[in-house]
Amino acid sequence: MPTDQLTLFRDLNSSNKLQEKDLSIHQWYRFVLSYPPHLVRYYLEEFGISSDHTVLDPFCGTGTTMVECKKKGIPSIGIEANEIAAFAARVKTHWDVDVGSFQSVADRIAKAAQKRLKQEGIHDGDTENEQTPEAISLLRKLSPDTEKLLLKNSISPYPLHKTLVLLDVIEKQKSDYADYYKLALATALVTSIGNLHFGPEVGVRHIKKDSQVISSWLDRVHEMARDLHDISSPPIPEAVVHHADSREIQQILSPGSVDAVITSPPYPNEKDYTRTTRLESVLLGFLRDRPQLRAMKKNLLRSNTRGVYKEDDDDVWVAQYAKICAIADEIEQRRISMGKTSGFERLYARVTKLYFGGMRRHLAELRTILRPGAHLAYVVGDQASYLRVMIRTGKLLAMIAESLGYQVIRIDLFRERLATATREMLREEVLVLRWPGESPED
Repeated sequence: MPTDQLTLFRDLNSSNKLQEKDLSIHQWYRFVLSYPPHLVRYYLEEFGISSDHTVLDPFCGTGTTMVECKKKGIPSIGIEANEIAAFAARVKTHWDVDVGSFQSVADRIAKAAQKRLKQEGIHDGDTENEQTPEAISLLRKLSPDTEKLLLKNSISPYPLHKTLVLLDVIEKQKSDYADYYKLALATALVTSIGNLHFGPEVGVRHIKKDSQVISSWLDRVHEMARDLHDISSPPIPEAVVHHADSREIQQILSPGSVDAVITSPPYPNEKDYTRTTRLESVLLGFLRDRPQLRAMKKNLLRSNTRGVYKEDDDDVWVAQYAKICAIADEIEQRRISMGKTSGFERLYARVTKLYFGGMRRHLAELRTILRPGAHLAYVVGDQASYLRVMIRTGKLLAMIAESLGYQVIRIDLFRERLATATREMLREEVLVLRWPGESPED
């Protein structure tokens, strides 16, 4: 990358926040740790991607890459194992909506929900609801198995009751726009209705006794309507989202069907992405009990100790990589020397191997899906979460990719951040690869 381009690239990506011009569609629902849309545009342009090509995001999250492709008239495919994220990506890439009808149905739902609450003697405005134990005992609740999935105090009793009433009205309306309305509610839950904060870890800070639900939801719906109205002539390229495991990509996509990959897989750290999305996943019905949560986690790339299971064997895929094994050994030896004995700490070395093994599985399967000459951009980050042992993710993935027959074009610096534990600079990078069309023997 020429020096002037590299300077511009770093300036653009010094912040991970959405630029004003990028709010449309992207703001409908977004992970705290999502990468910025302008990063996608940069690589679409560099790779020379047009409407004649197909772009894959195998870890599509809430659809950042796919939305940008849609805006540019480029067909795209997404794969995502977290069901609420896959749902969001699917909604955000379908724009065939009659905006007038969309708003009028939403207004009708809001009035119906308000009427039902009023009949129950419950306010959803500035008037405070009765906070006595007797009054709260009459409110709707989640089942015990479902409630156990939530971080304690994620949402207060009255907002929960009002949310469940609103969802009931949305379901009974049987509208073609129900998924859009549910996504608007998912965003309202984590931004204004619930008690969560993200920093970037999810937690509970200020427990609100009550909050406005219907107006918060309706504000989000109206934002959607404005975005859809502003799309003067919606692009019509296909955007397909698969709720699936990106390590088993050959079961999902046809050989030679993808021209480019732009994605950001999880980093090896202790961030459990299912906790970040737990409140909306539970209330929208994507998760109802622990067996269902476990089943979803098993389809995720192993990137944290909360998602590791006894039968996992992705680590065998990196047994021949001395550098990765050496890092895992260093983590384990440091754990022993520091006397760390918790169940999670005992898994640090193993999850490191499982992560890179899972990524090797993904990259190996991906080869048959790519057309010769396909370009790939993987947004990844260094980590020192496991007892301060540095994991240079980009370099290690480049080593794996090269061994599988990919050409490593370069590693671009996306941005840097200071690790609080080690005081070292951690690099977030974009690993740029090319698939020549031939692979060595595995």
